[in-house]
Amino acid sequence: MKILVTGGTGYIGSHTVVELLNNNHEVIIIDNLINSKIDVVDKIKKITNKDVKFIQGDVGDYNTLSKIFSENKIDAVIHFAGLKAVGESVKEPLKYYEGNIGITLNLLHVMQEYNCKNIIFSSSATVYGVPDKLPIKEDFPLSRPSNPYGTTKLMIEYILEDIYKADKDWKITLLRYFNPIGSEKTGLLGENPKGIPNNLMPYIVRVATGELKCLNVFGNDYPTHDGTGVRDYIHVLDLAKGHVKALEKNISGVHVYNLGTGKGYSVLDLVHTFEKVNNVKVSYKIVARRAGDIAECYADSSKAEKELNWKAELNIEDMCRDSYNFIIKNSTKL
Repeated sequence: MKILVTGGTGYIGSHTVVELLNNNHEVIIIDNLINSKIDVVDKIKKITNKDVKFIQGDVGDYNTLSKIFSENKIDAVIHFAGLKAVGESVKEPLKYYEGNIGITLNLLHVMQEYNCKNIIFSSSATVYGVPDKLPIKEDFPLSRPSNPYGTTKLMIEYILEDIYKADKDWKITLLRYFNPIGSEKTGLLGENPKGIPNNLMPYIVRVATGELKCLNVFGNDYPTHDGTGVRDYIHVLDLAKGHVKALEKNISGVHVYNLGTGKGYSVLDLVHTFEKVNNVKVSYKIVARRAGDIAECYADSSKAEKELNWKAELNIEDMCRDSYNFIIKNSTKL
């Protein structure tokens, strides 16, 4: 299949492109490089020994997208492009509504125009809001997320569901991620945000290498085993495989899957595991809670295992080891 991957030079996107190429799909990437680097394309080619077409552009630009679809027979779209920092979304909600929902509407207009009705959407566990119980299942009620980032994901899910109600030819898969970390095994690809990281793992590794002095742990008074927030961390390689499995399903309808490990680890669990497997010290301090965060969140991914034949295989030690491997091998370039 010929797959258009939006945001394909980003963290999850690039790992998924590798998995797609390794499974003999043809890939076209569109990315504006706001939070990624152009050298990712060459790294993807080096890892896979396969070619990938890259277009620098914005998914919100109709002419750019229309040109891609008119020149290529796109079979499906995997949609990663968007803004993703929870804290920033609380401070700048309009930026997130415009940047995430606006570009998705443009993408869907163009897909419909060119009769490409197959999309896998990069959603998030934030659509569940504050869950009443754990682990979280796909049939749990959705509620207003605690931050605008999550709200954009929920709104896009609603938009996609409405599209299918109007046109039953659409094949729509909503993949609700939990917390991806880790990196590709060679260390060529990994999470490498520009500027100060917003996510936990890239911040931890930069403290471990001395690039940053100290990790701020946002709150130690949550109702968890050590007071810090608990999340379901999933290796990005497992996550990438989930997208290929979803692509293979390829039947009409709206299909929803959690992608997680089913295990919850706290912020300090992650810090201490990282220290242990990499034999390094990570300095941290407790600061006030961050707006928009919840206490605990982890998945029931049994539906994906049953329907997609997918299950997370890598553990928290693998995630910490691979994250550090990437940063060590690329530290002179950061």
